[in-house]
Amino acid sequence: MSDDTRSGMTGTPDERLKRWRLVLGGEGGADGTGVRLSGEEARMDGALEKLYGAGAGGRSGSGGRAGGLGDSAPRVARWLGDIRDYFPSTVVQVMQKDAIERLNLTRLLLEPEMLDAVEPDVHLVGTLLSLNRVMPDRARESARGVVRKVVADLEKRLAQRTRSAVGGALDRSARVQRPRRLPDVDWNRTIRANLRHYLPEHRTLVPERMIGYGRRQQAVKRDVVLAIDQSGSMAASVVYASVFGAVLASMRSLRTSLVVFDTSVVDLTDQVHDPVELLFGTQLGGGTDINRAIAYCQGLVTRPNDTILVLISDLYEGGVRAELLQRVAALTAAGVQVIVLLALSDEGAPAYDHDNAAALGVPAFACTPDAFPDLMAAAVARRDLKEWSERNL
Repeated sequence: MSDDTRSGMTGTPDERLKRWRLVLGGEGGADGTGVRLSGEEARMDGALEKLYGAGAGGRSGSGGRAGGLGDSAPRVARWLGDIRDYFPSTVVQVMQKDAIERLNLTRLLLEPEMLDAVEPDVHLVGTLLSLNRVMPDRARESARGVVRKVVADLEKRLAQRTRSAVGGALDRSARVQRPRRLPDVDWNRTIRANLRHYLPEHRTLVPERMIGYGRRQQAVKRDVVLAIDQSGSMAASVVYASVFGAVLASMRSLRTSLVVFDTSVVDLTDQVHDPVELLFGTQLGGGTDINRAIAYCQGLVTRPNDTILVLISDLYEGGVRAELLQRVAALTAAGVQVIVLLALSDEGAPAYDHDNAAALGVPAFACTPDAFPDLMAAAVARRDLKEWSERNL
């Protein structure tokens, strides 16, 4: 869509009517607008009609045109190219997601020409991962290219913030009594520790004892275990969690383990440094046995007071619920910080098992990818995560 067209669409009454005409669909007098389209606007309308037209179960245009893209990979690939020309990438991603869901294009995503035409995004990666086991070899490399681009974009967006937030929290987690540098002084703790040395006549405080933050050491300070539910509803969360797992694993002060689960448990820690390979090691869909996953994670805990267990799941349990509750209670009693993320995505809180969320007795909330670095920093600092979530999410 040209810049002139974009700016005009929000301008004169005629242009606003054209915008309504594109939204409503239909022929010449669509829903009372009385507007006919030509040129690029007509081509935009044609692209929208194929997806949202009456025949596609979408827009109910008064002209009764049938929508649909047809069962042809080349035709769909051309349509994908058209919408990338006419609309910004954020709109293209929404339309692609709608096309996959509404027009049952999943099978066509196995065609290399389709994968070369799509706009890569998190939801598309989730769909491709669900097709991983049935994907023909000729489409697999194209699929890896899509996944690789999305992962690279996410790492560029999130990696530095995560290292900075978590690394800063690790630095500050070790207190020293004689900080060598002014930036290392913990002023709040220093003032509280020296209040009795306040001199009213001078209106000043003379600190007898300085308290500071320790600087980063090479020793591992925290163990992080990411347990990721790979049921179909958690697709976006699996993608984000894999990227974050790779970032956390790159930090020497952390020992990061990553497991995925459905009714079985797979430890992918040896692949955590390569999120693309890690993602292709998952299998989206199937049932869920959270109890079995937590049982496996219990075996990974060697330093409970220094361990953070992040369970990413909608908590719909297909295993033994009573055992799950007992295991989580045992972990927290031993000193493990257990956090449940009902979703790690931009979509907000999904449908989840409210009873299990309440019964587990640990912080349970949805978290956006942009908030995750600060969440992990708060966990490293052992702050109250329920309070943190209420203030930040």
